[in-house]
Amino acid sequence: MEVPLTCTHSSTCEMRGQLDLRFITQLTKRSYAIILAGGRGSRLENLTDWRAKPAVPIAGKFRIIDFTLSNCVNSGIRRIGVATQYKSQSLIRHIQAGWSFLDGRLHEFVDLLPAQQQVHESWYKGTADAVFQNLDLLRRNRSEFVLVLSGDHVYKMDYGKMLAAHVQCGADLTIACHEVPIADARAFGVMGTDAEGRITSFQEKPEQPVPVPGRPDMALASMGIYVFNTKFLFEQLIKDADSAGSSHDFGRDIIPGLIGRYGLFAHRFADSCVDKQASYWRDVGTVDAYWEANIDLTKVVPQLDLYDLEWPIWTFQEQLPPAKFVFDEEGRRGMAVDSLVSGGCIISGATVRRSLLFSSVRVEAQASVEDSVILPSVEIGRGAIIKRAVLDRRCKIPEGLVVGVDPEEDRRRFHVTAKGVTLITPEMLGQRIHQLR
Repeated sequence: MEVPLTCTHSSTCEMRGQLDLRFITQLTKRSYAIILAGGRGSRLENLTDWRAKPAVPIAGKFRIIDFTLSNCVNSGIRRIGVATQYKSQSLIRHIQAGWSFLDGRLHEFVDLLPAQQQVHESWYKGTADAVFQNLDLLRRNRSEFVLVLSGDHVYKMDYGKMLAAHVQCGADLTIACHEVPIADARAFGVMGTDAEGRITSFQEKPEQPVPVPGRPDMALASMGIYVFNTKFLFEQLIKDADSAGSSHDFGRDIIPGLIGRYGLFAHRFADSCVDKQASYWRDVGTVDAYWEANIDLTKVVPQLDLYDLEWPIWTFQEQLPPAKFVFDEEGRRGMAVDSLVSGGCIISGATVRRSLLFSSVRVEAQASVEDSVILPSVEIGRGAIIKRAVLDRRCKIPEGLVVGVDPEEDRRRFHVTAKGVTLITPEMLGQRIHQLR
């Protein structure tokens, strides 16, 4: 029996007791998710020279977009579109290789949605325009709800609970939100709410963010996660497309114009995050933030739990041999301590500490790697010293190279962040590798 899309809710829109799982299942089956994955991510510097930000490798074996895609699948949302644009070939290849397990016979799929100029002769102009240019696809899927998601954040969230809250509040639009330090809030959309969770104000990347009442050091930031009633979304996108002065962006144009006129509600991330204790959500938008997020995984108890079998992170699984550590001689001992080492790696008489090695990394004899993030297929030469660094895919570190000891010397050759993390790419080493990344 089909569960009706109505539910009694309290005046504060709080869910009481155990949510009806059948109710949530019906909501997710009637939903379509579109993931916006066309961003360049320029603050990641040279890491996005040859790939879009959602395609950047993270956590040893994943791509950033895998977290949003996994949230969809684990939540029961199996109709997904991925809107791509900037240098998208490696992202497209990853999705084709790793996300083809959904069964089209059951109306499950991941659609790739590159900008095709179907509506007008231009590429995606903004987040709203990326959805508008795919209206025909949304109409064909006949969903009752559309989730608009960002493809470049790292978090674990049950979208089904957010959908249930959306219906219970009788909302036209629900925006997921998370409290962030006031100093960081300038990079996000910042909202104000009333006692019932209704959104009363919204500013995109304000210079002076409005703090949370009673918390002058924190602001309520949009996570770039929206639930729309489909008909309402169509109406607003068409209206925005006809507006000559619009930048066609949800945060800058559409949402501020809806305040006070329609039912806009905030959904606290704490109400639907999978790990209640950590409430982990990261925008790994800078090299420092990217380094910190990866290095945190090497701790005894990291904030992000990758070992949760009830909410797995899915990805393309390469067929690789186990990691290998060879030689057990004084001064020539292959070892890794407080580190994550992926398949296909060989640590040959070298030492790795507090570091994360992606697949097929090779570290030669007497080399030392500390507090570093090493992307796939990197070769670190004999006697090299690598500290507080990010090495991009397929870097070949010369024998005896020293990184992370003399910041001024590193700045002459590589990119060094404000927090002293050194980023190295093959091009910086004079190695012209233009293969897909």
